[in-house]
Amino acid sequence: MTNLRGKTMFVTGGSRGIGLAIALRAARDGANVAIAAKTADPHPKLPGTIYTSAAAIDEAGGKGLAIMMDVREEASVTAALAKTAETFGGIDIIVNNASAIQLTNSQMTDMRRFDLMLGVNTRGTFMVSKLAVPYLEKSDNPHILALSPPLDMREKWFAHHTAYSIAKYGMSMTVLGLAGELRSKGIAVNALWPRTTIATAAIEFVVGEALMSMSRTPDIMADAAHAIVTKPARDFTGQFLIDDTFLASEGMTDFEHYRVDATKPLAQDFFVPDDIAAPEGVITVKMG
Repeated sequence: MTNLRGKTMFVTGGSRGIGLAIALRAARDGANVAIAAKTADPHPKLPGTIYTSAAAIDEAGGKGLAIMMDVREEASVTAALAKTAETFGGIDIIVNNASAIQLTNSQMTDMRRFDLMLGVNTRGTFMVSKLAVPYLEKSDNPHILALSPPLDMREKWFAHHTAYSIAKYGMSMTVLGLAGELRSKGIAVNALWPRTTIATAAIEFVVGEALMSMSRTPDIMADAAHAIVTKPARDFTGQFLIDDTFLASEGMTDFEHYRVDATKPLAQDFFVPDDIAAPEGVITVKMG
């Protein structure tokens, strides 16, 4: 498979940022895309709603479906998946993009925020994937993709924001387990993570505007995700991929067009293992 024409993708938290970029990349192939998220009304500081995203998917050449969904509520997820399958005749791809972030140490992390991060990131990924399996079993090339890091259990990734790290690595542990569980069903389960920070409104809101110019655009994650979910599911599963290293393995040699500002150094993201080498010519600086 080289494109996603006629395929149906279900994206959690896809009203903006990386999730929307992945959705729009699929839409340019002519895919059906369900945007399942909580943002029905405009956020005061972050752009985009499920409705503006669905409209953008239509404009890009796909068919968009806006679904109000809380990834922490089983009934809400069940209804969203059913609505997607009813509208488009099935589901082929799940993108577990929804995520909550707070980069604080243990003393600065309120337990309600801890519960939110675990509920959205780890539990949400597990539940959406679990409930999607009956639909994916009917697809001829079913994929589950989580936006989560390679499993690299080192103190440095936990020390400064233990709660967030637990929540993100929980997504990756879900990938590891489900890849093994679902392999015999021919359902691929993989994880994708960026080498650099990605220029999204959420990053600007949480980390700060200065980091935006040292980032890549969400398009690099969209292109990598597209390359993953167009692979034969039975032959490509259980992979933990870094965006540029994976794209280089697919033949890409020029990554400059993804940079927000070519005059600024690229900031390395959290959770990138030291032993996953960057493509030739790609240099990043570690933050903090």
